[in-house]
Amino acid sequence: MFKFHNLSIFTLLTVFLLSACGEKDKAPLRIPADYDGTAFTANVSTQDAVRSQLEALVAEIKKGRTTGTVLDYNTLSQLYNAGNPSLQSITTTYYANRLDGAGNWLDELAKASGNTYSPATPSGQGGTFGGYLFEENGLELEQIVEKGLFGAAMYHHAVTLMQGEMTPATADQLLRIFGAHPDFPNTPTAANAANPDKFMANYAARRDKNDGTGLYFQMKNAFIKLQAALKAGDDYNQERDEALVTLRETWEKVNAGTVINYCHSVISTLSGTNTTDAQKASALHAYGECVGFLHGWRSLPASYKIMTDAEIDELLMLLNAPYDGVPNSYKFASDPVNELPKLSTVISKLKAKYNFSDQEVEDFRNNWVAVQGR
Repeated sequence: MFKFHNLSIFTLLTVFLLSACGEKDKAPLRIPADYDGTAFTANVSTQDAVRSQLEALVAEIKKGRTTGTVLDYNTLSQLYNAGNPSLQSITTTYYANRLDGAGNWLDELAKASGNTYSPATPSGQGGTFGGYLFEENGLELEQIVEKGLFGAAMYHHAVTLMQGEMTPATADQLLRIFGAHPDFPNTPTAANAANPDKFMANYAARRDKNDGTGLYFQMKNAFIKLQAALKAGDDYNQERDEALVTLRETWEKVNAGTVINYCHSVISTLSGTNTTDAQKASALHAYGECVGFLHGWRSLPASYKIMTDAEIDELLMLLNAPYDGVPNSYKFASDPVNELPKLSTVISKLKAKYNFSDQEVEDFRNNWVAVQGR
């Protein structure tokens, strides 16, 4: 009995030492300088399909910006629901139910089209104003659809991929639905890149000063690390998970920084005196981007985002676009003195939530792609 006991201790110590040695001998993850795009095209057919569907839907909606052009609801609905998978199938249930169906956003777009509009007070079904199409309360639903789906469909699709079995192909799929390419050109300008950034990657480029430390480069480095960890196997699951956390948090920071950018734009434009109709329309367009980018993050899985739905709801109220009520978007153009301070509050709350520095918030005023001519 005594000998068996000693043998058991010896066996346990041996297992422990071997295990410890194994951990000690694990080589650090080798992270290359560049992303391997060898199998990229073959791996991203699904993501290319839904990207194309979103582009087709937005292109059809944009036709309504032309005064007198009437949009057909059935055409819009078909573009949203067609395909396998369809754009609708990767959208959160919450956002899909707000977007399609009688009385919802696509239907309201069709009703507003063909008319003209003035943002002084709510009237009729809405219409075109200054080259954009607004519903009767001054909200540009094109932005609620397009920019909202960047979160409610594209990021939601990324979350679904993260919840499944992860392989090197998954890294390609996440990269594609983000809107980037293994080239990582850091520009949406086709003239300057063979594979320009689109969708949220476009806005990551706009928020990035191209100094190798900004949000775009943080995303790039996380994608390279993720791919390396997935190729290296299960021993590097910790590194894989670290990369995924960085991707999720930085993706959301790009979204929040872009809301701040557009809040800055609205404040700057509408703070002037004797603003023209063109300036008011431009400001309401930028404002609509704020609402779309923010609203699309609502109802995403709580463990995959930083901001809670309750906090999003609070910001939507400040933006005069409550998720469960009638918007009063036009007031930012008709009564800027009393309404614009709400946008400053939105900026302050986003700054605190994401721990943005004063310099970052200031930098978010700029579209760095345009500033630097990239």
